[in-house]
Amino acid sequence: MNLIKSIYLFLLKKLFSPLFSQIDNLENKLDKNIIINSKVLLKATLNMSNLASIRDAEFSVFSQWGEDGIIQYLISRIPITNKTFVEIGVENYKESNTRYLLVNNNWQGTIIDGNEAFIRDIKKQEIYWRYNLNAVCSFITRENINDILVENGIKGEIGLFSLDIDGNDYWVWEAISVISPEIFICEYNSTFGPSAKVSVPYKPDFIRSEGHYSNLYWGASLEAFKYLCDKKGYVFLGCNSAGNNAFFVRKNIALPFNFQNLDR
Repeated sequence: MNLIKSIYLFLLKKLFSPLFSQIDNLENKLDKNIIINSKVLLKATLNMSNLASIRDAEFSVFSQWGEDGIIQYLISRIPITNKTFVEIGVENYKESNTRYLLVNNNWQGTIIDGNEAFIRDIKKQEIYWRYNLNAVCSFITRENINDILVENGIKGEIGLFSLDIDGNDYWVWEAISVISPEIFICEYNSTFGPSAKVSVPYKPDFIRSEGHYSNLYWGASLEAFKYLCDKKGYVFLGCNSAGNNAFFVRKNIALPFNFQNLDR
């Protein structure tokens, strides 16, 4: 039976391998065209001045919403000393906050996700060998985050840190002590309201889908992140127009920014 199964799988791979190869090539060509077309948006964004809100800089290439444009605007105003990023919670990395930084700006980075299938997928992508990218499979907790960063050669000052794990986000960011990102991006839970400083209680094995049947019980409120970031030495710049990602920069480099509208 095992022999028959092996032959069957072999024949399937032989039959569909050319098709998968064609899909990969088409996807790579599409990505390149997207990058080329994004240059128009990028040029317009970098020419902006005196923005009332970071939302005015939004555009999306690989980000879910307008984060790509906001990030490009921020790094054009900040003298980044270490063009390195860390992004936690990336799934298969096709939609992320740092992919455009990697391919457009040639930054280097480490991405972390707790799903082995996603990490295997990333390592098969052309982007993985073409750029300086490290993909790590790990379920992040406040107990292991610093060790994982150090084990992967990440410590001290880095350019950008993006956090989106739909769970212990507040407690993980609070625990981080081995890196000092110049830009910090976090997904917050808007269903917790606009004024309360609240987070889910820490639970090392927290999984969003198991937290509550509504799937709305996860993470922390924007005010909670603003409170924590202030303690860690960061200034709140605003949120994306979707109202789910907040942007912070270290206080010592916040001088170039004077947004009047700090969107929630």
